[in-house]
Amino acid sequence: MSSLALAIREPRGRLRRRAVDFLALTKPRVVLMVLVTASVGFYMASPVPPNLRLLVHTLLGVALAAGGTLALNQYLERDVDAKMARTRHRPLPDGRLRPEEALGFGLGMSATGMGYLAVAVNPSSALVTGLTTASYLFVYTPLKRRSVLCTVLGAVPGALPPVAGWAAARGEFASGAWVLFGILFVWQLPHALAIASVYRSAYVCAGLRFTPIVDPGGGGTARQVLLDCLALLAVGLLPTLVGMAGPLYFLGALVLGVGMLVFGLSLAVTRSVANARRLVYASLVYLPSLLFLMAIDRIPL
Repeated sequence: MSSLALAIREPRGRLRRRAVDFLALTKPRVVLMVLVTASVGFYMASPVPPNLRLLVHTLLGVALAAGGTLALNQYLERDVDAKMARTRHRPLPDGRLRPEEALGFGLGMSATGMGYLAVAVNPSSALVTGLTTASYLFVYTPLKRRSVLCTVLGAVPGALPPVAGWAAARGEFASGAWVLFGILFVWQLPHALAIASVYRSAYVCAGLRFTPIVDPGGGGTARQVLLDCLALLAVGLLPTLVGMAGPLYFLGALVLGVGMLVFGLSLAVTRSVANARRLVYASLVYLPSLLFLMAIDRIPL
């Protein structure tokens, strides 16, 4: 290969690697989950048939805002990420991107996403998305190093995307939006506790303050996991009880909720990392399965 071809190829390779690193700042898998829950909120609030053009605008704005928020989170937590083996190779702690680059990228994406929602969708969806960003960055992120309340308060931004989707479809907040919020809110509690139990030693090194870290005996964590799984079983049945979904959903939600309770009980009894990991996997099966059942058995408003 000629020296000229090499000279051209090398900058292209660097650009490609930088693009991949900027994409990694947005945590695409988390953004995908945000888009799924926002889509369900939009669909549950929509008439039949839903406005697909409006849905595309909604998902684009939400994706931009979510990706920007997650990039800003990595900017704020770059020192914490550097202390944990599973995160130290991210673009910022590894030095592949400069902090100011991540800051500008995150601010630009977040502002663009919220502005796009306000103009192309409606102000209500932009307002909920802005609240999601603010609570994630300025409440949950700093609390992770200070208080076990981070689990509860951190569930708020994670539960708001379906509310944003609902607001995008209807321009207002009916009771169904808050039912969806409740399901996502409660689901995150055992999910987060299980993850913290799996990565307890890493979280200790990073100085994070989740319940499993400040509860070395595990008794408090066990009680909280059980209560959270019981609450999830109850709140998961609400869509049928309030007329959002039919009997097929109710039966499926009951089975899924009991399954989560079984895995939560196993963790509470053994307090083992293996059962904590199983609860993580169970929670990752529970949520998309529940949302799928809700979508196919919904009762149009």
